[in-house]
Amino acid sequence: MLKNLPFFIGYRYTRSKRREGFVSFISGFSVAAMALGVMALIVVLSVMNGFDKEIKQRLLRIIPHATVVGHPSFTSDQLAEIRQQVIAGGDTGVTAVVPMVQGFVMLSEDVNQVGVNLQGLDEAWPTAELLKENMLSGYVEQLAPGDFSIILGSQIARKLNVFIGDKIQVTLPMISVTPAGIFPRTKRVTVSGIFEVGAQVDASVAFMHQKDMQKLMRLGDNYQGFQLQFEDPYKVDSWLKSNATSILPNHQWRSWSNTMSSLFQAMRMEKLVVSLLLSVIIAVAAFNIIASLVLMVADKRKDIAVIRTMGANSSLIAKIFIVQGMTVGAVGVLSGALLGCFIAYFIGDIVGLIESLLGVYLFDPSIYLINTLPSRIVFSDVAAVVGIALTVSFLATLYPAWRAGKILPAEALRYDH
Repeated sequence: MLKNLPFFIGYRYTRSKRREGFVSFISGFSVAAMALGVMALIVVLSVMNGFDKEIKQRLLRIIPHATVVGHPSFTSDQLAEIRQQVIAGGDTGVTAVVPMVQGFVMLSEDVNQVGVNLQGLDEAWPTAELLKENMLSGYVEQLAPGDFSIILGSQIARKLNVFIGDKIQVTLPMISVTPAGIFPRTKRVTVSGIFEVGAQVDASVAFMHQKDMQKLMRLGDNYQGFQLQFEDPYKVDSWLKSNATSILPNHQWRSWSNTMSSLFQAMRMEKLVVSLLLSVIIAVAAFNIIASLVLMVADKRKDIAVIRTMGANSSLIAKIFIVQGMTVGAVGVLSGALLGCFIAYFIGDIVGLIESLLGVYLFDPSIYLINTLPSRIVFSDVAAVVGIALTVSFLATLYPAWRAGKILPAEALRYDH
């Protein structure tokens, strides 16, 4: 019996080492999975924030920051008074007050048709300068009064299958009464330019000289309203809350965030769905933490029993395993957060390096309208990811810790020799 004791002790020692090695492997896998989940979430959210900022910047080059529609229409003298009233303070943030004349029309060429928002434009207006930066073909200066020429968004031109010099028909939501009957008002116009912003306006907005628009809309020399351009477009809503009712209380004010609310809502929903899908990685890491702690509890039953016999209560045992599990989770979360922020900050350079090494474009500028992958690290998103991951890690430790605290010393030591 005694001669087999060294073999037995060696066997127990080897088996214990194997169990500890397996538990350590599961713990390491938990750290790696948690780090991977946090890193992926931070990188993806930063890239989506970058695209969100890029789209908004491109939109704000074309669309007005705020609009006011008048009933009845505004005269040039009234707009001059409003311009003086709005910009007189000097510190209002408003850089320009631009007359507005627009309408929803149907553009058609042969069997192709598309509904657009046709807006009046003048070369002297600030919006014309912004449009010049996004012209694919043609020039804004070619919009001359009386020529009835039109500048189309790139997607509109693609749908109609037209290019510069082609004729298209504009159908207005108005009727003309003639001896032959009642007909919708139409006008043949010439395509003089094509612009591309890389956003929704490419498929929904077209421009015509404001004098021609006034004739089509039967406004005379009046305007339907006016547009405000701000130095900081992101302060438009707060400015409207403070000043809109005092300037023109009986008119409808709309900010760019209201005008494009459906697009921004879709982008927020996309961000939420992607975040939920990637959170599965964190959930898997949490299950790994549970598995590693359960195995550790099973492996340390004798040690737990010894500590219990020395006076430790169930609460202390549970706290020990909670700290153990939280250590694994915290190491994974913090390392993933640091790595995620690093990758998100240099994601454009990383993609550029991969493209140069492989000799291919991962994001073809002719398709995605970007030269580099945009990224914007938002502290609130990083804090939310880290907070959620730490909370999940804490919840994952509760059950194994509770099981460890329920181990009875007598039962654990009964069959130990």
